[in-house]
Amino acid sequence: MRKILMVARRDYLATVRTKGFIVGLVLAPVLMSGGLIVMALFRDRTDPRDRHVAVVDRSGLVADALLRAAAERNARDTVAAPGRPRQAAYLLEVVRPNDRDPMLQRLLLSDRVRAKELHAFVEVGPHALHPGRDTTERHLAYHSQNAALDETRGWIAGQVSATLRQRRLLEAGIDTATVPDLFASFGGTPLGLLTRDPATGRITDAAKRDEGAAIFVPMALMLLMFMMLMWGAMPQLNATMQEKSQRIAEVVLGSVRPFEFMAGKLLGGVAIALTASAVYVGVGLYALTVLGLTGLMPLSVVAWFFVYMLLAVAMYGALFAAVGAACNDPIEAQSVSFVAMMPMILPTFLLLPVVTQPNGAFATGMSLVPLWTPMLMLMRQATPGGVPAWQPWVALAGVVATTLLFVWAGGRVFRVAILMQGTPPKLQNFVRWAFRG
Repeated sequence: MRKILMVARRDYLATVRTKGFIVGLVLAPVLMSGGLIVMALFRDRTDPRDRHVAVVDRSGLVADALLRAAAERNARDTVAAPGRPRQAAYLLEVVRPNDRDPMLQRLLLSDRVRAKELHAFVEVGPHALHPGRDTTERHLAYHSQNAALDETRGWIAGQVSATLRQRRLLEAGIDTATVPDLFASFGGTPLGLLTRDPATGRITDAAKRDEGAAIFVPMALMLLMFMMLMWGAMPQLNATMQEKSQRIAEVVLGSVRPFEFMAGKLLGGVAIALTASAVYVGVGLYALTVLGLTGLMPLSVVAWFFVYMLLAVAMYGALFAAVGAACNDPIEAQSVSFVAMMPMILPTFLLLPVVTQPNGAFATGMSLVPLWTPMLMLMRQATPGGVPAWQPWVALAGVVATTLLFVWAGGRVFRVAILMQGTPPKLQNFVRWAFRG
C-alpha cells in the first residue's frame, strides 16, 4: 500500500503544482459552457440594417395590413433605448402580381435579392383566406438567401395569419373588437406539487418551476462529471504511453509491481479529480447560497455526485491506463484514444431526452448501464421529482462491479503490455491479455 501511495503522490503533485492546473480550473468551465455564454451575450445583438421586403399579394387582402403593421413596428422598435439596441426597420414594397407569368416575376425578384436591392420577397397565394385542405399550393411563400433562419419570416407570417384570421371572423359575422380576448392563449404556468406539513397539517402552495433551472442543473452536473473524467481518467492514456516509450516504466517497475504501479496512477487521478471537483462544487454551492437558490441543488445529489465521480474516474482510468500501456508511440495512442473515449462521450448526446423524460423507459434503461450511470443517473436525480429510491442503489451496485472488473482486467493488461514493445494495440490482444495474462 505504501508503494501505491508513493506513485499516487508523485502523479498528484506533478499535476496540481503546475500553473496549467490552476489555469485549467479557471478556463475549463468557461470553455465547456462557452456556447451558452456567447448565446447569452449576443442574444439581443441583431443586424441593425433595414430589411427591404417586396410583397406580392395575390389574395388582395393582406398588403395594406402588412404596411400598417410594419409602420407601427418601425415607430416602436427602431429607436434605440438604454439597455435595448436598435432593431432593424421593415421597409415593405407592394408589388403588383404578374398573373400572366408568375415564374418570371419570382425570378426577377430573386435577382433583386441577389443584387442586395431586397432582403427578401414574400408571396401570398390567391386562396390563402380559405386554403381548405389543399397542400399543393404555397399559400404563403417567403424567399430569401437564408429563409429558414430569417427572423423576418416569422414576423411576416404572424401578421399575415392574424390578418386572415380577422377576415374569416368578419365573414362569420363576428366582430373581434367586441371579443378582445377571443384568441387569448395560455402557456401553462410550470408548478411543483403541493405539500402538507405533518406537524401542523398546514398545506403549502406549489412553487413555480423555472424551465431554465430545470435544465441547467442536470446539464451543469453532467458537464462537471465529464470534466472530471477528462482530468482524472483521460490523461492516464498519454501518461502511461509516454512512460512506456521513454523507458521510465521499466525503472519504476524495478521497485513496484505492475498492479501497484497502475493502482497508484489511478489513485492519483482520483485525487486530482477530487481536488478540482471540490473547488467547483464549493464555489457553485456558495453562489447558489448567495443567490438564494439552494433548493436547486439538494445536498443528497451532491453526495451522489462525489460517489459516482470517484468510481467513474477509477473505472475509465483503468481503461485508459490499459490502452496506454499497449501503445508504443503517440501515433498509436492518438488512433485508439477516440475509440476509448466513445463510451464516455455518448451520454453527452442524450442530455435532452433524459432531462425532458427522466423517468421514461429510455432514460431509465440507459442510466442503468454501468458505463453511463455516473452521468445519466446523476442527471435524472437532479431533475425535479428525482427518481425512484431503489434505482440509484441498483445502478451503484452495477458501477461498483464494473469498476472492479475494469481494474482487474486493466491490471492484467497493464502487467503484460507495459513492458511489451512492438505489439500493436488490437482488440484481440486486449482480450487475450485480460483473460490469459
